[in-house]
Amino acid sequence: MKTSVGSSRALPSKGPVKGRVKGLAMGLALLVAGVAACGTSGPQQAGSTSADGNAAPSAWIISGVTAKAFQNSFDSWNAAHPGQRFAIQEFANDPYKQKIRTAVGARQAPTLIYGWGGGVLKSYVDAGAVEDLSDIADDPALKERFLPAIAAAGTVNGKTYAVPNNGVKPVVIYYNKDLFAKIGAQPPKTWNELMALVPRFTGAGIAPFTVSGQAKWPLLPWLAYLVDRIGGPRVMNDVAAGKPNAWSDPAVTEANQKIQQLVKAGGFVKGFSSISTDSGADVALMYTGKAAMTLGLPATYQTIKTADPAFITGGKLGYFPFPAVEGGKGDPADVVGNPTNFWSISSAATPAQKQAAREYIKSDLLNQKYAADLLAVGNVPPVTGVEDSIAKSEDPAYFSMIYELAAKAPNFQLSLDQALAPEQGDKLLTALQQIFLGEITPEQFATTMNATIG
Repeated sequence: MKTSVGSSRALPSKGPVKGRVKGLAMGLALLVAGVAACGTSGPQQAGSTSADGNAAPSAWIISGVTAKAFQNSFDSWNAAHPGQRFAIQEFANDPYKQKIRTAVGARQAPTLIYGWGGGVLKSYVDAGAVEDLSDIADDPALKERFLPAIAAAGTVNGKTYAVPNNGVKPVVIYYNKDLFAKIGAQPPKTWNELMALVPRFTGAGIAPFTVSGQAKWPLLPWLAYLVDRIGGPRVMNDVAAGKPNAWSDPAVTEANQKIQQLVKAGGFVKGFSSISTDSGADVALMYTGKAAMTLGLPATYQTIKTADPAFITGGKLGYFPFPAVEGGKGDPADVVGNPTNFWSISSAATPAQKQAAREYIKSDLLNQKYAADLLAVGNVPPVTGVEDSIAKSEDPAYFSMIYELAAKAPNFQLSLDQALAPEQGDKLLTALQQIFLGEITPEQFATTMNATIG
């Protein structure tokens, strides 16, 4: 399996970062954290002091069900290390992404910086904003703990600047089995089969798909999967490498045409552009019977598990990979999503804060209790020897499916807003939202995005 984690021309040392993923049979891949309302939690907040009177080390986390696993880990560390207690703050996904970029630029970032790797991580490295953690990555104990392929996604130019802190997160289509049974449908294996379901669902008064257009980033997997299925990984690798006019590739144009065809056919719930994902409103439409399907990260599963666990235990939730596109060059086994999330250490932190962060990573990060907490909230941790835990989990079929997708994927494309440099990712989010709303043509999309290269 290859992991495509690109950087854009806006950064020096351009080019996609690809690594042959080996050893996934040793462990498993997991999915990006769910998000909810903004707030704070934990015994200390940013700006507090530790027991010795110095500024406490700090970390910002994404709110949602996975936050519990992070909080438990820091609570355990804080109880055992009163002189190195971490101050924890929670933020919803989108506010966090804006706040952390501002904080890193102002050298006011928390000690531990939560990230996704890719072009954003590279921009931090180029700015000298994060510490070289190669010595930690080379520690035999951590090498044995983390899946090598997932850990490798935290490297830039052969050095480690980020270490895994979450699960791997392939994007799949989740569906309501009751609604499929209502119209006598089976999960589609091809794009044409998917399109054929649209009038059947709309005719029954059911929206085929729910999606959060307000957040914009939930739209990204549609473009990434269609481009991959039509043109293969080369297309996005060219974009990530900053190849001139890479966005004008016919596969990108055709992908955007298919998106607009799906929208015009009534493929998405009405008003999707104003639906929130931080509150789980988009996913709720699927498990409450208003929409048949949603394309999402494992956070989708976690949201349902928290809001309506009976929907899962009652056998109403189904899932399947993104369909193949007839005549496409891409491998239907390719996956889009996030290999995992990561911790980096801010270079602006004090020596004492950096030392606390390093010691926490070495002893507590993704240890046995931490990994168990992740699995309990619906994430498969990227650690070795997790197969027995999956077999004994509440939903071994689902977790095994996530594992199989990641383990067998010929290519794993990092979410595009993270694979690209921050400014290019921002432009992409806006332009793709305009594609979904029919405000621009696929050709105008290409022109807009080509202007971000160089």
